[in-house]
Amino acid sequence: MTATQQFQGSVLCDAKLKLGEGPSYDPATDTLWWFDIVGKALHALNLETGGKQVHALPVMASVIATIDDRRQLLATEQGLYLRDTASGALSHHLQFETGRPGNRSNDGRVHQSGALWVGTMGKTAAPGAGAIYHIAGTTVTSLFDTVSIPNAICFSPDGAIGYFVDTKVNTLMQVALDPATGLPTGKPSVLIDGAGKPGGIDGAICDADGGIWNARWGEGALDHYDAGGRQLARYLLPAKQTTCPAFIGRNADRIAVTSASEGLTADQLAADPQAGATFVLDITVRGRHEPAFRL
Repeated sequence: MTATQQFQGSVLCDAKLKLGEGPSYDPATDTLWWFDIVGKALHALNLETGGKQVHALPVMASVIATIDDRRQLLATEQGLYLRDTASGALSHHLQFETGRPGNRSNDGRVHQSGALWVGTMGKTAAPGAGAIYHIAGTTVTSLFDTVSIPNAICFSPDGAIGYFVDTKVNTLMQVALDPATGLPTGKPSVLIDGAGKPGGIDGAICDADGGIWNARWGEGALDHYDAGGRQLARYLLPAKQTTCPAFIGRNADRIAVTSASEGLTADQLAADPQAGATFVLDITVRGRHEPAFRL
C-alpha cells in the first residue's frame, strides 16, 4: 500500500491565484517563476531574500524557460515570446499553432537538447482541441494531436524518455526519444493508468534518479513514482487543486507546488482556503535544474 504523508511544509506564497501553473526555478538568481494563467500574470519570488514581484502580461502564458542571463522564453496563447529579464519587455518569437484561435498554451518543459515540448488546449477545455508540439529554435514539429488537457510533460535524466498525459484521459504515457533532439523515436505506451481513479494527473517533473513527481488535481497531493510507474508515496497538500511541481534551491533538493482556485464555488473556497497558494514540501529530494531553451 502506498504511504500517504500528511502535509509537512509551508506556504511559499500566499497569493490566491485563479490558475497557478508552470513553476520554474532559476538557480542563477535563486528565483522561482510561475504564472496565474487566467490572471495574465507572471510571479517571481527570490528564495534568499523573500522579495516578490508580479509582472502583468498582455496574454495568457503558462511556460517559462531560461535562454541566457538576459532573456527568457514564454509560451502563451499567441505563441512564443522572448522576455527581457531586466525590463520585462516582450518580443514575439514565433506562432507554433495557427488556425486555432480558441486555444492557449498549457503545460510544457525544455528537453535536455534545448528543444521545448509545449501543449495547447481549448480555452474552454473543448475535447480534443489541443496538441503537443516540439520546438527547436524556430522549427515546429507536431507530436500528438487531439489532446484535451496536455500535462505532465517531463523527461528522464538521460533525455531518452518523454512523459505526457491528457488529463481528460488520465493515462500517463511514455515515449522513447532521441536524446540529442528530444524527438520521439517510437510510439507512446502507457506507464500509469489513472483512468477512472480519483483526481487528474496534472503537472510533473522527473528527478535525478528517474523518479516522477506528479501533482494530482482534485486530490491535493503530490505523487511520487519510480521510473517503472510504481507509486512510492503520496504527499498531501493543503489545496485540492494542485497543479504542478518544480525542483527549487541551489541544489534542486526541495519541491514547490502551485495550485488553483478556478472553478470553485463560494462554499468550496470556504472549505479550501489555501486554494491558489504556492507551497514548499519539507522533504529532501535529488532533483534537477531545468535546461535552457536553445534559440
